[in-house]
Amino acid sequence: MKPTAPERSTKRAELPRLGEVSIVFGTPRRLPRATQLPGRVVVLDIAFASDAGGQSKGFAHTTRRFIDALGSRLVCWVDHHDSAHHAYFAGDPRFVLATKAEHGACPEMVTTELVCQSGPIDTVVCHTDFDGVASAAKWLRGGREPYPGCDDDARAIDTRIGTPSEVGARIDRAIRARPRDEVLLFDALGLLVSGLTDDESSARIDAASAELLPREQEAVRLAAGYLHAGVGLVLIDVGEAVAPGPYDKTWLLLLGQAQAQIAILVDGDTATFAAPFDSGVDFLAMFGFTGGMPTLVSLHRAKLAPALEKLGATPALVRRYRTATS
Repeated sequence: MKPTAPERSTKRAELPRLGEVSIVFGTPRRLPRATQLPGRVVVLDIAFASDAGGQSKGFAHTTRRFIDALGSRLVCWVDHHDSAHHAYFAGDPRFVLATKAEHGACPEMVTTELVCQSGPIDTVVCHTDFDGVASAAKWLRGGREPYPGCDDDARAIDTRIGTPSEVGARIDRAIRARPRDEVLLFDALGLLVSGLTDDESSARIDAASAELLPREQEAVRLAAGYLHAGVGLVLIDVGEAVAPGPYDKTWLLLLGQAQAQIAILVDGDTATFAAPFDSGVDFLAMFGFTGGMPTLVSLHRAKLAPALEKLGATPALVRRYRTATS
């Protein structure tokens, strides 16, 4: 099966399909309209929205509204991100939910038994990363891995622990190079569903993967600007770097974590906090978030100073960002 993807230069008139199934990509805060999704729907690797962004973007107004609008058409929701709202669905067999500690990646939760018991579906909604695309491919393959070790690759990529295979790494790199390119996501999905036999999609994946190299090189250059922010903390404000170019955010955060347990990246109005998957750091509890990844969160710049204070950052750094946002 090959996906019928939208043209890059035209607005999508109808949902692209892979075989008989419509495919939609989404994020926790950017979900499709339920009325646009045909038939029976499966949702894969999309976290419940946290309430940290305010009521207009939180769980009740985003995730819950989407679930309620789908009603009985929601066949299954599989996800591995922490959320206090999982408790609402503890007795609903349609929801297969876990924490990041229980399952480092989502594809390993998609089994042949789950796919069989869910029955025929008409639409897959999945996250816009390797984990989400691999989950969708595995579902469409009846719960079978697209290639041996794909589940392990997803876990290595999503936790950044271990080394993925060459196949997993190049698909991940391609998606990171073009994170908003839905046509590329369809190429990745088509390649995985085909069991890596779609040569045309493979060639486009390789081309996109190569585009990440200069962004990684820029991340290395920027990483020299990380500042000591406190015990076990480093911070970089990209806006203060000399002529910053396009960079790979994931790689820049990982380079920061090589210098200290917690890396903080400030870019425009967003501050991202990252720690190793196995560090025991829980930003969700620390900052009072209702869900997400315990070791990777983003805050609005206006909330940076209080967050730095909680982490024990240097008083001078706290004052600097408190003054900048006052």
